[in-house]
Amino acid sequence: MKTIENRNRRVAVGLAAASCALALWTPLPAGAQDAWPSRPVKIVVPFVAGGTTDVVARALAKDLSEMWGQPVVVENRGGAGGNIGADAVAKSAPDGYTLLMTSGSIFTVNPHMYAKMPFDAKKDFIAVTNVASGPQVVTVNPSIPAKTLKEFIAYAKSQPGKLNFGSAGIGSQVHMAGESFVDAAGIDLVHIPYKGEAASYPDLVTGALQLVVGNIAAVAPYVNNGRLRALAVTSKTRSPLLPNVPTVAESGLPGFENTGWFGFMVPAGTPKAIVDKIHRDTVKALQSTEMKARLFVAGMSPVGNSPAEFAAAIDKESAYWAKVVERRKLKAN
Repeated sequence: MKTIENRNRRVAVGLAAASCALALWTPLPAGAQDAWPSRPVKIVVPFVAGGTTDVVARALAKDLSEMWGQPVVVENRGGAGGNIGADAVAKSAPDGYTLLMTSGSIFTVNPHMYAKMPFDAKKDFIAVTNVASGPQVVTVNPSIPAKTLKEFIAYAKSQPGKLNFGSAGIGSQVHMAGESFVDAAGIDLVHIPYKGEAASYPDLVTGALQLVVGNIAAVAPYVNNGRLRALAVTSKTRSPLLPNVPTVAESGLPGFENTGWFGFMVPAGTPKAIVDKIHRDTVKALQSTEMKARLFVAGMSPVGNSPAEFAAAIDKESAYWAKVVERRKLKAN
């Protein structure tokens, strides 16, 4: 009998102790149990180092690293119009530790140009935010007998198929900016792809190329020193980097607009809380005076839209490029 009483007494004491412990325990806030990021974060740039996508990624990496208290490392994985790097991110763990800094062409052009994509652009990624956007510049060698866009279009129409234009590679934003201009102008130019935008400018300077519709930050130094001639910018309004250069729309092609953009994507399945934090902190970084100055030098303006807005903009732009690809009969493989 005493044995049973002693056992009951021990159980009662144990339950009382447990109750006290539970009363004193306060649950940790959601997220504190598994704080993100708790280790280095990688930003994959699906192009070679030195291009605009790379510049934007490295500018952001610095500020995000300071915010997160963790290294933010940029890794360049170029090839196949950006598909190789994007595919690596699509197949990475959806834990927020591998981000993709993409250009618009990978998600709005490549699905229409490549017969087989290594990933599904809509299903394998979550759009986080459009980081920055900027115009291209219709640029020619000064030996071309055209001082305005109208004059160049007339010159090109007088000799169809005899002039060429260079790009950063098949399907790149520079390529598609050129195709969009050629399509709108109704002219026939031969496309010459290069391994990166920078590689095309020496040939444009020597006259081996006649035209490049290039990113403004890459073009501006050549224009300012007189080695190249800028005919028009592709944005709705003139650029402060080249304020004397008119827009394509005011130069004879009303309604024309084509801007390049660069944004963050993460693998599908990434927790919403992490997506929201990446978005929130990126937008905060874009609001700083220092970041705006860095982007200005690169010919870009900060955007920072919501994931839903970014995804909707991608869908709209993809529909536009699908028509251009079809009209121009463009194929990448």
